[in-house]
Amino acid sequence: MPIIESTYKPLFWAKSGFVSTVFSGLARKVKGVHQTRERIMLPDTDFLDLDWSYAESETNKVIILLHGLEGHAQRPYLTGAAKLFNQNGIDACAVNFRGCSGEPNLLYRSYHSGATEDLDAVVQHIISMGKYEEIYIKGISLGANMALKYVGEEREVPKEIKAVISISAPCDLKGSCDELLSLKNKAYAIRFLDHLKQKLKPKLEQFPDKISVDDYKSIKTLIDFDHVYTSRAHGYKDAYDYYEKASSLQFLSNIKVPTLLINALNDSFLSSGCFPVKEAKANPNLHLEMPKYGGHVGFIRKGEFYYNEKRASEFVNNI
Repeated sequence: MPIIESTYKPLFWAKSGFVSTVFSGLARKVKGVHQTRERIMLPDTDFLDLDWSYAESETNKVIILLHGLEGHAQRPYLTGAAKLFNQNGIDACAVNFRGCSGEPNLLYRSYHSGATEDLDAVVQHIISMGKYEEIYIKGISLGANMALKYVGEEREVPKEIKAVISISAPCDLKGSCDELLSLKNKAYAIRFLDHLKQKLKPKLEQFPDKISVDDYKSIKTLIDFDHVYTSRAHGYKDAYDYYEKASSLQFLSNIKVPTLLINALNDSFLSSGCFPVKEAKANPNLHLEMPKYGGHVGFIRKGEFYYNEKRASEFVNNI
């Protein structure tokens, strides 16, 4: 598939990747989204909380929304998408990953970039409802990598899944981690690490046989966190094994569902490996759009909805 020429033109003050990223993450507000929470139990006895919002009229279409690292279903990048899709006659199921709904999850494990088993549990739950004939998936950042991996893995993708949209996807997790640990992203890395460690802290008392105080104190960087917790808790040898096996880049060639990937060229979180030009050119199902601007999950534009939300809606409508 030829690379899509982006039509995104940011407001003059939003051309900076830093400004776009920070404003979208901290200043954006989305009003008028009314969510109803549903808890589903997972095969391993843990749970996920799903926050639903609905179209005005009964519909057989739904979009699953996946948040980024240390996000949740009330983040504006999810509620903005939910509102737009609801207005266009599509229900929205915003997923809170394990431990991200305001209540700690039950097990030592939590969530990570490659946890497609949890996404599949949501998909199977929605199919079992018997209401929806068309399912779309939109992932943001960590959730974007998960969505790409899900439809590219060696699984029988349910026929109900009609399209996937991935925004600011760290397709190459090792490369993206290296970028996050660079000086230009130091403030972001500190913020992410602080949130992750605060969430891990209660597990020291809950699971003393799995993690020690010394282990916890040894975590100084994001890669330390993945060495000490993410990898060990989720069956990987170490952080590098996790990055290698959970990265979606290796699965892109196998995607058979219409998929839109939008990664901004000025996204400071993404390495060169997160712009899969070769893979997109070789796969007619993978539509790659690389706007010059947008930052990480930015894409600010005039009006209530951001560019990536409008593009997601257009992509679904054109399927």
